[in-house]
Amino acid sequence: MTFDFETVPNRVGTDSQKWQKYEGRDVLPMWVADMDFLSPPAILSALHARVDHGIFGYARPTKATTAAMVNAMAQRYGWTIDPSWLVWLPGLVVGLNVTAQAFAEPGDEVLTLAPVYPPFMSAPKNSGRKAVTVPWALTAGRWEIDWDALEAAVTPRTKLFFLCNPHNPLARVWRREEVQRLGEFCVRHNLVLCSDEIHCDLILDPTLPHVATASLGADIAARTITLMAPSKTYNVPGLGTSLAIIPNAALRARFVRATAGIVAEVTCLGYTACEAAYRDGEPWRQELLTVLRRNRDTIVDFLAREMPRVKLEAPLEATYLAWLNVSALGWSDPIAKFEEHGVGLSDGAFFGAPRGSHVRINFGCPAKTLAEGLRRMKAAIG
Repeated sequence: MTFDFETVPNRVGTDSQKWQKYEGRDVLPMWVADMDFLSPPAILSALHARVDHGIFGYARPTKATTAAMVNAMAQRYGWTIDPSWLVWLPGLVVGLNVTAQAFAEPGDEVLTLAPVYPPFMSAPKNSGRKAVTVPWALTAGRWEIDWDALEAAVTPRTKLFFLCNPHNPLARVWRREEVQRLGEFCVRHNLVLCSDEIHCDLILDPTLPHVATASLGADIAARTITLMAPSKTYNVPGLGTSLAIIPNAALRARFVRATAGIVAEVTCLGYTACEAAYRDGEPWRQELLTVLRRNRDTIVDFLAREMPRVKLEAPLEATYLAWLNVSALGWSDPIAKFEEHGVGLSDGAFFGAPRGSHVRINFGCPAKTLAEGLRRMKAAIG
């Protein structure tokens, strides 16, 4: 390989939220979604050059920064974006919260599918809106939408639909016909569609293309807010650089108004990293995908051979996050049990799953780290 995905970086004693959680304990952190890989050399080089410039004033994206992002979306997904559609943000979760405030009033409802990334449920609540969840249906080893339940969940107070595309934590890639049907559902019920596509560059199944929600026709694009960021793919979440892509000028104006006086600006280092990622990071991304596919296969094989009571209920199609059913273990608190044996995972209850039923493991790490984490999980099970 051209890039180093094997060396285990030492993050102990640093500002890492992921590693500080278990400071002073022999617990391997495999929970929050940042990777234990160095960011791409192209990003590091660009950041060094920006630091050497020596001035860190208030920043705005340059034309080159915008062009790098717009060109990447066109080349990878055939999605043509007008630069005027972009609203830069200091984080994707900020975008979820702004969307809830901009397009729903206190007491209004925001609809989503659960289990799901926790801010999909907490963002509406933060501003007095109501999060309404519809459970996924597991059918023949695949997570499916219960369309009847989704229709039944809509009320006169439903204003928004939050979509996770690809899905976290289910590692699910949406098919074109599904995204089309969801878009038409939102058109029919006059809902704004907020599509979190932060994991779209991390599709592990090469036969499954990412379908950008706002690329599916004018009617759907006119009500879609797409949230995007280089953070997950290029391991730069700490630089706080994300963006909302909003084709509809009226929606864009409402969104921007909701940010006024509250949302911080993106930093100059964040813009620098974003530009380098989308302009020069493609070779690194391709090697990353190879590593993640290998790690996915390691998990699938290990579960089958060594931990058959822990189940992957559906294929791992995207992301570096695996959703594991541990209900057969009969533990009331699987997180505590695994931590006792030295591995820190995410609790499925935070994502809306029944307590004790699921955990999420981050496999965005060197192979030796993953092997050690799985060994500790097996030791916990006995």
